[in-house]
Amino acid sequence: MTPRSLLRGRPAVLLGSSLACVLETLPGLPAPLLAVAGLWLLIGAPVAVWRGTAAKVVSTRDAALMVAVGFAVATDLVIALGVNTVLPLAGAAHPLTRINLAGATAMALSVLGAFLPEEAAPAARRPGLPRGALPVGALAALALVLSVAGPIRLNNGLSGTVSTVALVAVAALLLLLLARRRRYSVPLLEGGLYVAAAALLLLNSLRGWGIAGHDIQREYEYFRLTLGGSLWNVGLYPDAYNACLSITLLPVSVVRLTGIPGLYVFKVVLPLLFALTPVLVHRSVRNVAPQFVALLSAVYFLLFPTFFTDMTFLGRQEIAFLLLGCVTTVLTDAGRPARARRWAVLALLAGCVLSHYSTTYVVVATLGAGYAVELLWRLAGRLGRPRTRRRNRVAATGSLVTWWLVLVPAVLAVVWAGPVTHTSVQLKSTLGIVAQEILHPGRAQGGSSDTSYSLLGGAKASPQQRLDTYRSESVTATAAQRAAGDYLTLPSVDGYPTPVVGQEDQPLTGLGRLLDGLGVGVAGLNGLLRQAAALLLQILVLVGFGAVLRARRHSFRPLRDQVTLTVGALTMVVLFTLLPQLSVDYSVLRAFQQGLFFFAPFLAAGTLWLLRWAGRRTVPLACVLATALFLDLTGVVPKVLGGYPAQLQLSNSGRSYDIYYPHAEEQMAVYWLEQQIAGDKRQLLQTDRYTFSRLQTLITGPAQADIYPTVMRPNSYVLLGTTTVRKGEVTVFYRGDLITYRYPTALLSATKNRIYSSEGVVIYR
Repeated sequence: MTPRSLLRGRPAVLLGSSLACVLETLPGLPAPLLAVAGLWLLIGAPVAVWRGTAAKVVSTRDAALMVAVGFAVATDLVIALGVNTVLPLAGAAHPLTRINLAGATAMALSVLGAFLPEEAAPAARRPGLPRGALPVGALAALALVLSVAGPIRLNNGLSGTVSTVALVAVAALLLLLLARRRRYSVPLLEGGLYVAAAALLLLNSLRGWGIAGHDIQREYEYFRLTLGGSLWNVGLYPDAYNACLSITLLPVSVVRLTGIPGLYVFKVVLPLLFALTPVLVHRSVRNVAPQFVALLSAVYFLLFPTFFTDMTFLGRQEIAFLLLGCVTTVLTDAGRPARARRWAVLALLAGCVLSHYSTTYVVVATLGAGYAVELLWRLAGRLGRPRTRRRNRVAATGSLVTWWLVLVPAVLAVVWAGPVTHTSVQLKSTLGIVAQEILHPGRAQGGSSDTSYSLLGGAKASPQQRLDTYRSESVTATAAQRAAGDYLTLPSVDGYPTPVVGQEDQPLTGLGRLLDGLGVGVAGLNGLLRQAAALLLQILVLVGFGAVLRARRHSFRPLRDQVTLTVGALTMVVLFTLLPQLSVDYSVLRAFQQGLFFFAPFLAAGTLWLLRWAGRRTVPLACVLATALFLDLTGVVPKVLGGYPAQLQLSNSGRSYDIYYPHAEEQMAVYWLEQQIAGDKRQLLQTDRYTFSRLQTLITGPAQADIYPTVMRPNSYVLLGTTTVRKGEVTVFYRGDLITYRYPTALLSATKNRIYSSEGVVIYR
């Protein structure tokens, strides 16, 4: 091998990995060099090593690159798990150190590099920028800069104008890609999609100087526990969250090898990885459909509200969805041998098992339902040959999904949640309740109010009825301990009502007042638009599915797997709507977002079919519809008009801000309290659920995350957070719903003494 050949290809990758490993061992290495070395070991080198294998299972270079990213992330999970498992056997009490992880990664890459195939040399490219690079690059840069500047301004107490303009810039970028799709190259289109998705996610993930959000608070706590001990031990904390390596071992590897603080791993690194998912949706659809259908599918995926409001607070699902996007890309690429593709899908699904339990369960159920549809399809074909004209509407390919591709991931999920981590309690509880709901439908409790957006109908109980049920259940659950004096007596709390408080709308803007003066009820209009958008998306899926399979003119010819798995995914959405416990434990909206991996192209096809009356203007009208949906669902229209509850990424108000945004004054209050009770860690601290979530990393003693009057203890400390003190409100999470009620602070004044009051935080004893 000549010196020149060492500087390119696989030898260069492995040489770079060895150099990065050496740099990781040097003390006092400058932060930029450490970050580059770590990112090369974690992403760059694994992607380079896996690209040759990815090229064997997908037929395009862009798909190979993205699938290689999925393989790289799965490899990082396995390497960290191996280090955490093997080194303690050799006496290493703290295995997850920089040197250990760097050495193991370099060794693993060397072994993989020796056996995995190398990617063929790329074809020569024309010099210069591709057509459209300047307008796409300018809009992408503007959107990205504004998406960082907007949250920073909001975090400093300024307005959300910049964030709103950022969303308009993202909408303009997406519209440009849709309109100029024939003139732009695939890499440019996918690069624009990636930046649009990243900007949309950063607007939400960068809110707050600390960790802000719902599940991410708990995820971050388990990450800190793993990082602090340089050891992942699920036995000490047998919780399903702690069993997700995507939020424990993966972030620890990133922190150790790159030096990036854990805060920014969760707020930036994970969202930037997740931003690949709309690009993967585009590629998976482009394998079987025209460019416009593929782009429109990706746009629908990222404009769905769960994508930009919830996913940045679900780090474990961000990684699982990245791997699922790779799965769908492999599934729809019929240009490679089925056997290789099946093994690739299995490997990626194994990564999902390690990343997130719920995503895995829903994927396995979707695959199972799809395989059942495939069996029925085969049976129907044997009983009577369908007419050729209809049969040709589906591409003439066999099914990639086999019985073992359903069974093996299911077994892996059960083994991981059972014997390995012992974290299957939630799954068993959910399945038990679901079984009772099926056997005794009249006794089922209501599901999440998210089901109200479904075509099948949904929850009918009002927030006050739900809160009354919550109170009744709390009284029943505490009856025995109340009799022993562990809780306040019912007569002492019955005189303090807790009326439900509705979400407060933003004040009308000048334009909103103008429309209101013309007789257009802006508040009602905003609500109507949201409800109409939800129903429209569901209708478009069903119309598109029917149009593709039955209409003479259709937008694309789906693979058999796309048809069967779409039926499976829609079945999951229906089950989550009809079975209340599933909507409570997972959310219908998240199930729909996950289903979009499979039925997004039918959603795009439905749009084109419904607008076919416009003839040559069909595509422009589809672009206008997608843009209008984006501007409304992301909050631009409500922000411009007012008269709708504020959204976290655009305002320093609203329920999401009240319950998720961390406040420095609350942290100072906990510091003070911890000093007061430092000598007696048996003292119980009570606070509401969401204040506890924001402060759980600072609370060291026993705590109860509920201050509803019926669960108040006579001798506990009670901390009222900023929202409760300033607005007199508390929010609880009950059966998949957020319920806000007026808190009776007079009860605390009558039963306890105020011992701390500062900057909007009060503590009672």
